[in-house]
Amino acid sequence: MSAPTLIFIFFIVANLPWLNERVFCVYRLHRAKRVIVRLVETIVLYIISLLIAVAAELQFSGDIYPQTWEFFTVTFCMFLVLAVPGVIYRYQWLAMGQQQEN
Repeated sequence: MSAPTLIFIFFIVANLPWLNERVFCVYRLHRAKRVIVRLVETIVLYIISLLIAVAAELQFSGDIYPQTWEFFTVTFCMFLVLAVPGVIYRYQWLAMGQQQEN
C-alpha cells in the first residue's frame, strides 16, 4: 500500500464522523449527533487509522518502527487537518443552506 493511498484512506476515515448522523456509521440516534460524540468518533477512528498504518508498515517492511509521543501528536494533528472538509460541510455549508431556505 503506497503512502498516497494511506493518506486518501485517512482522509475518508477522518471525515466519516462529520458526514453522517450515525455513530460509527452503524448506530442511528433519535436526534442529531452532538459535537462531543463526533469528537469521540474522530479519536477512535484515528486509533483505527493508526492500526491500518501499522498493518501496512508490517506488510511493507516486516517490522514496526517504534514511535514516541511526538509522532502521535503530529499524526493526530494531521488527522484533524484531514477532517476539516467534513467540519466545514457540517457546520458552515449545511448551515448556509438552512439559512437560505428561511
